[in-house]
Amino acid sequence: MRLKDKVCLITGAASGIGRAASLLFSKEGAIVVACDLSSELLEKLKGDNPGPGVIETYVLNVTDRERIKEVVSEVIEKFGKIDVLVNNAGITRDSLLQRMSEEAWDAVINVNLKGVFNMTQAVAPHMLRAGKGSIINTSSVVGVYGNIGQTNYAATKAGVIGMTKTWAKELSRKGAQIRVNAVAPGFIKTPMTDKVPEKIVEAMEEKTPLKRMGLPEEVAYVYLFLASDESSYVTGQVIGVDGGLTI
Repeated sequence: MRLKDKVCLITGAASGIGRAASLLFSKEGAIVVACDLSSELLEKLKGDNPGPGVIETYVLNVTDRERIKEVVSEVIEKFGKIDVLVNNAGITRDSLLQRMSEEAWDAVINVNLKGVFNMTQAVAPHMLRAGKGSIINTSSVVGVYGNIGQTNYAATKAGVIGMTKTWAKELSRKGAQIRVNAVAPGFIKTPMTDKVPEKIVEAMEEKTPLKRMGLPEEVAYVYLFLASDESSYVTGQVIGVDGGLTI
């Protein structure tokens, strides 16, 4: 019950790492505000809730600033606070630099980078009024070392690290106990990586010291640590969950 009665808003909550985090947070007693584009997957998430926490679902696109304001206002009106924000929503539109379309660049920037900015800008004032909170941003090992064919994705995930460190400094001024950290997953078995060709999967596993892909739950447990009071003196950090890939 490490998150008992904490209100935790998670984007990209209905699949992959976001789903694993939503179910784990509920198991630890949280009030989970699960936000995602898919109403169908959100319903399934709600139905799979292990309790004892609750899962409230909201259809939300992190590029829609008006909808974000609506959802945050509803959550504050209903629960009075937001203790934890997990900026987990993300997409890929991979292509080599010379072939990458402007649409592919803009789509990834808008969701993975601006979406994190949109959500944090909407939630941060409520945390500042409360004088405390935890913001967890999903980066990636790709944001640390780059990757062929992922100019847009790498740019967003590196940008998330920069925003994380900036907000850790900004939001803790005047004594506010608001912590901002990033998690940088490696090669994790999710619907996103299920589309990767088997040859590439095998090559990535070979490069990883632990010789396997990670599981969404293994990332979710790091989110749990950062969301809980156990990490009360941790801020501005980038925690890799990558099986040693970035050694």
